[in-house]
Amino acid sequence: MGMSVTISEAAADDQDAAEQILKLQYLCYQSEAELYGDYSIEPLTQTLDSLKAELAGGTVLVARLGAEVVASVRASVDGAGTARVGKLVVHPRMQRHGLGGRLLDAIERRLGEGGAARRFELFTGHRSESNLQLYRKHGYAPVSTRRVDERLTVVTLAKDVTEVAPAPAFVASA
Repeated sequence: MGMSVTISEAAADDQDAAEQILKLQYLCYQSEAELYGDYSIEPLTQTLDSLKAELAGGTVLVARLGAEVVASVRASVDGAGTARVGKLVVHPRMQRHGLGGRLLDAIERRLGEGGAARRFELFTGHRSESNLQLYRKHGYAPVSTRRVDERLTVVTLAKDVTEVAPAPAFVASA
């Protein structure tokens, strides 16, 4: 994969980006649905209007190869400074090239450097090994698990925005 992949923020009114992201999301979450035997998961039932509301209310980054959206991630920061990162999707033919990691870095920088985010949080299913691996590699650690049903347990992972100052000698447990 050449370095011709560009990462940028999707504008709230970019209809084309919204449609491409939704299509990519539908494609990428098929494997998750299969893994857990559940095709009613929210990423597969989300409407275009709902996605456009997310574009307007949060930060959505897209990676484009030419005009094609090949990867995307989104996040919104709550009043307490927690950025909830979600729907990190990379086109199957573009996977395993580090693109997911690049997007994760990009959204963390966007929201963390001088931004409102103090902490990043994301979640994935307990069996989604490649997701878990990627997040751990990027410094995320599991903070909670929630059993949804007999097939699915959701794992929430988090990390603090690392300050430039040296880390404290101790870390208070939450």
